[in-house]
Amino acid sequence: MASSSCEVAAITEGVESREDLKSMLPFLPLVIRSSSLVWPSRVVEVLKAISKGPDYSNINSGESLFTAISDIRNSLYLSAEPLAPFAQDGYSLFFDELMSRAESTKWFGEILPAMANLLLRMPSLLESHYENADKLLDGVKTGVKTGLRVLGPQVAGIVFLSQELISALLACAFFCLFPVTNRGAKHLPTINLDHLFENLYESYSKNQENKIMCIVHYFERICSCAPVGFVSFERKVLPLEQIPTCISYPDADFWSKSVAPLCSFEVHNSGFIEDQSNGALEVDFANKYLGGGALHRGCVQEEIRFMINPELIAGMLFLPHMEDNEAIEIVGAERFSNYTGYASSFRFSGDHVDRRNVDSFGRHKTRIVAIDALSNPGMRQYKINYLLREINKAFCGFSDLSKYDHYKRLFQNSGPQGADSEEHYKYGNVLSMNNFLVRGSNDLIEDSGEKSTWCLDHKDKIGIATGNWGCGAFGGDPELKTIIQWLAASQALRPSIFYYTFGIEALSNLDQVSQWIQSHEWTVGDLWNMLVEYSSKRFNRETNVGFFTWLLPSLC
Repeated sequence: MASSSCEVAAITEGVESREDLKSMLPFLPLVIRSSSLVWPSRVVEVLKAISKGPDYSNINSGESLFTAISDIRNSLYLSAEPLAPFAQDGYSLFFDELMSRAESTKWFGEILPAMANLLLRMPSLLESHYENADKLLDGVKTGVKTGLRVLGPQVAGIVFLSQELISALLACAFFCLFPVTNRGAKHLPTINLDHLFENLYESYSKNQENKIMCIVHYFERICSCAPVGFVSFERKVLPLEQIPTCISYPDADFWSKSVAPLCSFEVHNSGFIEDQSNGALEVDFANKYLGGGALHRGCVQEEIRFMINPELIAGMLFLPHMEDNEAIEIVGAERFSNYTGYASSFRFSGDHVDRRNVDSFGRHKTRIVAIDALSNPGMRQYKINYLLREINKAFCGFSDLSKYDHYKRLFQNSGPQGADSEEHYKYGNVLSMNNFLVRGSNDLIEDSGEKSTWCLDHKDKIGIATGNWGCGAFGGDPELKTIIQWLAASQALRPSIFYYTFGIEALSNLDQVSQWIQSHEWTVGDLWNMLVEYSSKRFNRETNVGFFTWLLPSLC
């Protein structure tokens, strides 16, 4: 249902945070009346009926649930945006056949009514969000917008959402109520869950069923005990043009001349990134569209992470695809599910209680960075321009604003990419606002000077937890990608990499190779130059061995 221009003006006039709302209006199912966000009256009637339970609403099956979803959508004038053709069959299959009778009774008697109440509160939750969004960082850093808005390409920015608001947004996605007409034009990924359920019916698989089980479990958890923290979503950008006010996209000459030391490298042949206990930044092997196939058939690293931490899905509402010089960092997403297996063997294995500490902003200290690798790169991954694309993508994701002054000095060795402190203060969030905030205002240190430069307490050393980025379904060379990530983390001045090999044969000698390289005290420039020399020979068919064997034939 479209809002009139005067209504939009009324709700946005004179209030900066309401400008953020204005950017989101085409992507929200709510309408504006008397300068307030509301559901249409017919939607309120249906949701109130559902909230009273199945004895009142007569919604006690997947079939009747989908009928109610269709009724709400019609009240929102979304009938011109048809759902996936077999979505109805998927809802019926899951809730009427795959769910046990006891689970079904609980779902329709307790969980669904609570979700309806959550949806009824969504307008007030959004109103409260926009009222308080730009006050969130008062006392820490002024002038930083945190309101829900479309964080478009090439514009660095951050959004803070309460976990309660996220739960309402995800309930809205479950009911398939988000408009989709304008999403394609803005390069926004899927957000409604109709394709998730359609794929369950159209090509049934146990892993698809178990993905939905993770989502259902999330709603069971949040409807019995509402979460009270926050999650932040940040678009990080390395400007492609050389801007004297911030660090720009590094060129090959910069990498070649870098004198940054290599960080420590710790190999884990078992275990999973999400289980690390070092407080590290955890890498999401992302699709350029955040979430990849999470709400479709996908079930590999990124999709699994979005199922066990469903709050990540909220970012798909407002974060368009990443370009080559961008990354997305998410701090605070709570984990709700355990699992076993991978891809076709993925299975939900019960409740997970997330015991990670929270920062002063109420965010769980779970730091995830989404970086998308080249897809099916073949031999082109050995060309210098593609090596640059990959290392700069990782560098963008791994960079930490708290070490900006160190970055500045390193970049000055390779041309006019640094900045004085005044310009840093103004433009510093180009690299990362999340790392600036990661410990909260009580842990920030203020340097003296005409303009303040903020940094993190040096006791807080946040490494990188990663693995075979872009090497599975995307087809990248695991030896190449390992070294690229090591170089990027080192240049980003991270203290360490915790590398999870998932036991693949190609990296069986990684520990020996990394130890040998570290023993020679190479710089980033030294290792980069070796990688470039190898890649040139590999591309020109002068060698067909892997980088490790080429570098250390005696060890491999």
